[in-house]
Amino acid sequence: MALNIFSLDFGHRHPKMDSRRRRQLIISYAPDWVVTIGLSVLFLALGTLPGFKREFSLDDKTIYYPFAEHERVPPVALFMICLVSPLILQAIINALTVCSWWDLHTSYLGLILSLGITGTITQFIKLTAGRPRPDLIARCMPMTAADPPLGLSTVSICTQTDSHIIDDGWRSFPSGHSSLSFAGLGFLAFYLAGKLHLFDNKGYAIKAWITLVPLSAAALVAVSRTMDNRHHWEDVLAAAILGMVVAWFAYRQYYPSLSSELSHRPYSPRIKRDEQLLPTLSHHLVGAEQLMPEDDDQTRYRDRDFSDDVELPYQTLLREHGPSNNQWKDHTGSQVAGAPYSQG
Repeated sequence: MALNIFSLDFGHRHPKMDSRRRRQLIISYAPDWVVTIGLSVLFLALGTLPGFKREFSLDDKTIYYPFAEHERVPPVALFMICLVSPLILQAIINALTVCSWWDLHTSYLGLILSLGITGTITQFIKLTAGRPRPDLIARCMPMTAADPPLGLSTVSICTQTDSHIIDDGWRSFPSGHSSLSFAGLGFLAFYLAGKLHLFDNKGYAIKAWITLVPLSAAALVAVSRTMDNRHHWEDVLAAAILGMVVAWFAYRQYYPSLSSELSHRPYSPRIKRDEQLLPTLSHHLVGAEQLMPEDDDQTRYRDRDFSDDVELPYQTLLREHGPSNNQWKDHTGSQVAGAPYSQG
């Protein structure tokens, strides 16, 4: 009874994709990987820039919190949480459900795209917003206790000699830990929801709880940033929204809506099957245009048996309704060679 919540056949194993077709698929998605990896490199490069440092007031009590030497979620732990753990869990989920190399590749591409876009946007906003962190005064160690008579204080009053500590003190908005956590674990949550058919109108509460586990972990990471006095609550909230929006955007690039009956499957591969390249249908079949829809995108979810090589639409129709004698005759009325033989 419990296995029914997944609405999938765990015992079914799909045909393996041959090495030639797999190589073609990798080449067809090379631009996606180039963009995704490029965004990740840009994210890391932006982190090395000093950024804008906004003026501040020494009377602002919201930036007087103590500086935490040790973070509850250090950068290495964040890397494990937002990237490594989703990669491992998506592989396990794939093995327990569709068991498809194509689905695994697509899920990895979507995850890294989500993190790359989120990280780049986050770093860009950090550098340009220049909002002081709650622990700025402890980092700055100002030489005076009062603002200038006719203005605000600037970084010039700081006596801190560590440039990294100083530069990082003006990167409060938005929270990078929060945005990346929700980008990675948010994508994992969408991936889980699709495999579980969360919105199948059957109302299994356990599906919702399972889907919310990654989001709960992301929320804990976000809250820890306020506990460490690294961010204001507005920084964390805005970052969480950013991460979730980008995760949804990246997920929908490669997967259908969560309300779809085939939400557990990624979109069909971009390259065509070998059978689609043969001229027999278009040259010898009368009425083939009725069997082959004009818009291939409209039929890419209709195949019932998921596999790395997607079944052609006309094969699905013939399997469900059987061959029609009229559809397998040429314009002279003669039976076409290779067509299904009918005794009737």
